[in-house]
Amino acid sequence: MAAKTAGGNSAFHNFHNDYAHIADPNERRRLALAEIDKAPFGWYHVRAIVVAGTGFFTDAYDIFAVGLVTTMLGVVYWHDAKSNPGKIPSTADTAIKVATSGGTVLGQAGFGALADIVGRKRMYGLELIIIIFATLAQALSSASPSMSIVGLIIFWRVIMGIGIGGDYPLSAIITSEFATTKWRGAMMGSVFAMQGIGQFAAGIIALIAVSGFKGSLSSAKTVAACSGDCLSSMDKTWRIIIGFGAVPGCIALYYRLTIPETPRYTFDVARDIEKGGEDIKAYIQGKPEGNPDEISRVQMIQTANENLAVPKASWSDFINHYKQWKYGKVLLGTAGSWFFLDVAFYGLSLNNTVFLTAIGYATGNTVYELFYHTAVGNIIIVCAGAIPGYWVTVATVDTIGRKPIQLMGFAMLTILFTAIGFGYNKLEAGGSHAKTWLTKLSSVVAQFFFNFGPNATTFIVPGECFPTRYRSTSHGLSAAAGKVGSIVAQVVIGPLRVRGATKTNASPWLDHVMEIYALFMLCGIFTTLLIPETKRKTLEELAGEVPGTPMYDPTLAGAGSAPKGSGDISEEGAMGEKSAV
Repeated sequence: MAAKTAGGNSAFHNFHNDYAHIADPNERRRLALAEIDKAPFGWYHVRAIVVAGTGFFTDAYDIFAVGLVTTMLGVVYWHDAKSNPGKIPSTADTAIKVATSGGTVLGQAGFGALADIVGRKRMYGLELIIIIFATLAQALSSASPSMSIVGLIIFWRVIMGIGIGGDYPLSAIITSEFATTKWRGAMMGSVFAMQGIGQFAAGIIALIAVSGFKGSLSSAKTVAACSGDCLSSMDKTWRIIIGFGAVPGCIALYYRLTIPETPRYTFDVARDIEKGGEDIKAYIQGKPEGNPDEISRVQMIQTANENLAVPKASWSDFINHYKQWKYGKVLLGTAGSWFFLDVAFYGLSLNNTVFLTAIGYATGNTVYELFYHTAVGNIIIVCAGAIPGYWVTVATVDTIGRKPIQLMGFAMLTILFTAIGFGYNKLEAGGSHAKTWLTKLSSVVAQFFFNFGPNATTFIVPGECFPTRYRSTSHGLSAAAGKVGSIVAQVVIGPLRVRGATKTNASPWLDHVMEIYALFMLCGIFTTLLIPETKRKTLEELAGEVPGTPMYDPTLAGAGSAPKGSGDISEEGAMGEKSAV
């Protein structure tokens, strides 16, 4: 029996003392985790969403601002180019955009694994430090005789991408493991919805920066004619846009560094039952971490190592776990769905400026009007499609379910891209005005069903459906597969758009690119069939640890091995004993 601790009142309940009389570590773990699963939605949940969501705001801002910035880099560093002056070469544009995705793949896989090995708390905040440092370094970069601006920005965007990648599994898993079962999907969806706010902020900051230099930017009629004050103002503009990305990260850093370790990691991986129980109490009270009695803690660790039923994490256990089809297919489903999604999502979202130009919206009589319209066009697409899609998911994901939303999203996107692809050139018959507005409407609808669909659910499901000891690694691998998809979109599919380009038609293969995206969305429907529905199920139930549930696996639950020295106290017995204390 563990020693009771002091403290606790009507406002801050002492959960540790509720279970101090229970010797069985498995029973104490189950009852303590039930406090999290059944807790009413409160301010500590809001705090977790804001802390994790601020990081995602920063991630999205840094990722999607580059679509606006590369066009400005063309004006500043290619203003005297012999061909297409004032425009960045397509190879340089692609390399800068791919650099972030390449770093993100490394960060997602690396930070995901490390969070399972050394703990969520130890890694959380480190990725934000990397993002802040690399963002400021980009904003202060400049070309020199020995180094081109493209090389410098690529280097720092790879570093920044590593930090952004680390934020995906960490924010998802920490939110998931602290969330109440009833609203876990909404909490994780709210964190991911900050991606839409980040995209919106990138457009707003671009609009403000461009408007701030209206006078000098209006002095040039075309990007090729931008020189003197116009060139200097454009150089300041892109640095302001990039540099602002470090601001929200600095605000969230303190709270990330002081967040407690998730109790599920402390229970299942560290196997520290006393600390896990205290951390639950600390989380609900808004404290950095729990402070258990050290003597009781050491005694319980020894007991847990001998008796805790949850399997220990190891490479051999990881391989044996996922080589079973019933578990391997889930990882294949989450990783495959994310891969197919990101081919189209990043193929479109990182090239909004390109598509706005293709339909004749991102134009103007001066450099100022050109970039003003580009920023406004991005804001319209995000506000009309992306942001509503994110928040409709938040409102419905715990009632409709993750799997139906993902299937519906992939199906709608398949239909939409097929219609755009095969009907794009036929819109010419309706005139350029009809083509412009129908294409713009299609972009808005696509953004809505990306986000009220697979873009949100591919983030949520991997944070729920895997066992605690491999949850972060599995989420990181799934997310990394997605970013590989974004690289494919930019390196392989993106260049097809300009195949056979002429002065009058810069994107002759745009219709075929849409058809390719439709095929990838169709493939996403089939990989979605491999994932389970996670709505309103505890993480332990999804991991197969709860007897009497469809997903129960006696091997994972440790059935058949009765803990030494325990009375195998049932929930009813424990509650009865508590009432007698």
